[in-house]
Amino acid sequence: MGVDGVIGEDDGLRRRGCSCGKDDFLPEESFKSWGNYVQALKETPNRFMNRVLTRSLDSTELHEIKARSQHEMKKNLSWWDLIWFGIGAVIGSGIFVLTGLQAQQVSGPAVVLSFVVSGVSAMLSVFCYTEFAVEIPVAGGSFAYLRVELGDFIAYIAAGNILLEYVIGGAAVARSWTSYFATLCNHDSDDFVIIVHSMPDDYSKLDPIAVVVVCVICVLAVLSTKGSSRFNYIASIIHVIVILFIIIAGFTKADTKNYSTFAPFGVRGIFKSSAVLFFAYVGFDAVSTMAEETKNPARDIPIGLVGSMAITTAAYCLLSVVLCLMQPYPKIDKDAPFSVAFEAVGMSWAKYVVAAGALKGMTTVLLVGAVGQARYLTHIARTHMLPPWLAQIHPKTGTPINATIVMLIATAIIAFFTDLKILADLLSISTLFIFLLVALALIVRRYYVSGETSTTNRIILITCLILILGSSIATATYWGVSENNDWVAYVITMPIWFLATAGIAVFIPQARKPKVWGVPLVPWLPSLSIAINIFLLGSINGASFKRFGIWTCVLLLYYFFFGLHASYDTAKELGENRIGDGWKRVEEGQSVSTVTASGVSLDEAK
Repeated sequence: MGVDGVIGEDDGLRRRGCSCGKDDFLPEESFKSWGNYVQALKETPNRFMNRVLTRSLDSTELHEIKARSQHEMKKNLSWWDLIWFGIGAVIGSGIFVLTGLQAQQVSGPAVVLSFVVSGVSAMLSVFCYTEFAVEIPVAGGSFAYLRVELGDFIAYIAAGNILLEYVIGGAAVARSWTSYFATLCNHDSDDFVIIVHSMPDDYSKLDPIAVVVVCVICVLAVLSTKGSSRFNYIASIIHVIVILFIIIAGFTKADTKNYSTFAPFGVRGIFKSSAVLFFAYVGFDAVSTMAEETKNPARDIPIGLVGSMAITTAAYCLLSVVLCLMQPYPKIDKDAPFSVAFEAVGMSWAKYVVAAGALKGMTTVLLVGAVGQARYLTHIARTHMLPPWLAQIHPKTGTPINATIVMLIATAIIAFFTDLKILADLLSISTLFIFLLVALALIVRRYYVSGETSTTNRIILITCLILILGSSIATATYWGVSENNDWVAYVITMPIWFLATAGIAVFIPQARKPKVWGVPLVPWLPSLSIAINIFLLGSINGASFKRFGIWTCVLLLYYFFFGLHASYDTAKELGENRIGDGWKRVEEGQSVSTVTASGVSLDEAK
C-alpha cells in the first residue's frame, strides 16, 4: 500500500502508485541478487563492527534521515496540544484496571506509594526525554537519541523494544476497553469475549470488540495529526471531568478504617506493585515523537511533557487513595475496581459514569499510541533497519499511513488473543529497558563529545558508567532473588552507585551544555533514573523475562539476516561508512562522519 515517492536507483526520485514490489521493501545492493546476499552474509562480522562503532549526528537525524520520507510532516502542534496528548496517552487502563489487582493482592492501601515510586521513575525519564526532544526534534524519539549517542546496534535493540512496547500497550488497552464497555452495558467484564477451552488459559479469551476498536483508531490516526489532536483534546477534557468526579464523590464515601492496615504486604509488595504499575505511566514517550510536528519544540516540548506527567502523577495518587478509602483492600475488585467500589458504597449509578470515563480515557490512549508508534516505525524505516516502504509520508494527510496500518494490525492480532496480565508484565520490561538506555545516553551526551573529551576522561566515564550499571543490577538482582529483608548487600551496592556517580560529577568536566533546555543536576538525576529503572526490573516475574528474551532473539535474527545489511548499504551509499582515517577516528570514539559528495566533513555538527 505504498504512497507516492520512493527512492529510485538512478534518478533519485521515482513515483509509484500502490505497489508492494521487492524494491519497496529491500532496495539495497545486498538484496539485488542471491550472489550479493551470500557475499553480504560472509561480511557480517565486519559489517556488524561497523554498525556497532557508528554513531549518527544530530544534523543527520534532523535533515538527511528525515528527508528519506520524501514529504514533510506538518508542524501544527503547540504546547497545549502536547499537554493534552500527554494526558490522553497516559491516563488509561493502567489506573482503571491494574490498580484493583495490585491493591487487592500485592500492596494493599500502600498502592499509593507504588504510584509515587513509579511516578518518580517516570518523571526522571521525562526529564531525559525532554532534553533530547528539544535538541533532536524528530519523529524517531528515543531511537534517534540512541543512534546519536550509543550507536546503531544499541538503537536497533531499543527500537525493537519500542515497537513491542507500543503493540503490547495498545493490545492491553484495547482488551480493557472491552471489559469496561461490558460494565457500561450492565454485563460482567468477560461477557463480550469468546472463550475457547481448547486453548491455553492465557490465550483462550478471544476479544473481537478490541479488534474493532483498534480498526476505528487506525482510521482516525491516518487522517490527520491535528484532527487526532482535536479529538484527543475533547475526549481528554471529558476524561478529566470524570476523574474529578471519582475523586470528589469517592472522598464523600471515604472510611479511614480502611487505612488501618496500610502496607499488609510490606515494602516488597510496594516495589512489586511499582514495577507493574509503571505500565500506567507508559505513553508519555509518544509525545516526544511528535517533536517533528511541533511549532516551537524548544518551548512546547518541556511544557508539554513535564506538565502532563505532573498532572498524571497527582491524579493517580488521588485516585488510588480514594479507592482504598472506599473499600477494604481485600474486597476491591481486580477487574473493574472503581465501578464496583461505588456500587459497594450505595452509588450504583456512578459505575456507569466511571465506565464511560474509563472508555474515554482508553480511547485517547489508543489514539495517541497509534500516532506515536507510527512515527517511531517511520524513523526506524528511514535508516533502512526496517523496510523503507514503512517510512513513506502521504503527501495529502502528512501522516505515515503505511507504518500506522502495519502497527495497528499487529496490535489487533495481539489484542484478540492475549490476557492483560501477560501484556502488562512484558510491557513494563520493554519500557523500563528503553528508559534506562535513554538516561545512559544523556550522561554520554553531556560528558563525551568526539574530539573534545580526553582519553583519560573517556576511560573514567566508561569505568563510572560500568560501576553505575553493575551496582544497580546487583541491587535489583539481590532484591529479586532474596525472600528476606536482609539489607547487608545494599550497604555495599548503593555506596558504589553513589561514588561512581560522584566520580563523573567531580572528575569529568561537562563536554556539552544543552543549547536551550537541559536536565538539572546531571549526572545525579539520569544516574538515579538508571538505578530506579533497573531496580523495578528486578521486581518483575521470571516468566516475563523469558518472553522478553525470546523477543530479543527474534530481533537479533532479523537484524543479522536483513536489517544489518540494509542499514550498512544505505550508510555506505551516503558516505557514512568511512575506512582508513575514518576508522581511526571511530576507534577514538568519534562518530563516523557523514560526508558530502565533495568530501567535506560534517563532524562539526556533532
